[in-house]
Amino acid sequence: MAIQAGLVGLPNVGKSTLFNALTKAGIPAQNYPFCTVDPHVAITEVPDERLNKLAKIFNSQKIVPSTVQFVDIAGLVKGAAQGEGLGNQFLGNIMSVDLILHIVRCFQDNNITHVHNKIDPLEDLEIINAELMLKDLESLEKREEKVNNSLRTAKNRNLSTHEIKELEKEKELIEKAKNALQTANILEIQKIINEYKENEIETIPLLSAKNFLIIANLSEDEMNNYDYKNNSNYKTLIEKFGESKVIPISAKIEEELAQLDDEDKKLMLQDLGISKSGLPEIIQKAYINLGMITFFTAGPKESHAWSIKENTKIPQAAGTIHSDMQRGFICAEVYNCNDLFELKTEAALKNAGKIRTEGREYIVQDGDVLLIRFNV
Repeated sequence: MAIQAGLVGLPNVGKSTLFNALTKAGIPAQNYPFCTVDPHVAITEVPDERLNKLAKIFNSQKIVPSTVQFVDIAGLVKGAAQGEGLGNQFLGNIMSVDLILHIVRCFQDNNITHVHNKIDPLEDLEIINAELMLKDLESLEKREEKVNNSLRTAKNRNLSTHEIKELEKEKELIEKAKNALQTANILEIQKIINEYKENEIETIPLLSAKNFLIIANLSEDEMNNYDYKNNSNYKTLIEKFGESKVIPISAKIEEELAQLDDEDKKLMLQDLGISKSGLPEIIQKAYINLGMITFFTAGPKESHAWSIKENTKIPQAAGTIHSDMQRGFICAEVYNCNDLFELKTEAALKNAGKIRTEGREYIVQDGDVLLIRFNV
């Protein structure tokens, strides 16, 4: 499943450096704007200790983790919505991702230029969000014109009441979204879009309605003993967005750690006084915020983690393994990996009644281990 999280921010905030760490791709990361012009895409494994535990229990020859795609999108600037700094191209790249990772710079360094010559992550976010909203406003106005034309045509031709009502509801949604955009309230925009989605009413996709996380890029020294908690810029982000939305990290440290083997990585973390790398938190939070869960297949040959959207029924989940499994789905044997970790063997699971047979309507849960029965 091609799900993507896009790294977005102003030039020189550490996007490409963090991308290098996340993917070990080694793309250029230079001290001038627009080093990254085309979006770079790479696939990163999702850390999951459950998969390693399953492989150990089954003595699997191979381990295949679930993955998430990260896209390094070139730096936005003021005026992007009007095409400044290749803005239309960049905004188009943002539209293609499922989750926005806002990278903001929270540290001072005179050797690294800032496009506005001052460190203010809130202002940086406001600039980016303003460009997203301006583009959305332009898109909604175009869509509104089409909806109005369709409404006039539908009424003149005496089309079905249902069709007219659907158009009227979308028009109402567009008007509410435009009002929220004009007040520059992204959280309100997201709330409005989600409320209408619950009633199966949608309009064109909006950049500003996308789910997001904020990555606070801090200095190397501030990561020691959680000193970043005293960083005024970091504290401001927490106050506005909450701890669940803000991830503290030093992109420079993470890039260096990514080049080391496990032993050298441990030594470097000890020298820096840091308990662990911050990358797993970014990857896991991105995965969760993309609305993904993991199910497993496991045996002596292979233990495999599979990514699916929440609330996926089991035939569709089987289809992520192979289309024949979905087409010929009969039923599946299901248990949760945590029950296996507790009881140690599948035989013990059977004796405890923890393995069950599920049919087409079963919604797969995070951590389920599946054995699919199918016939084609």
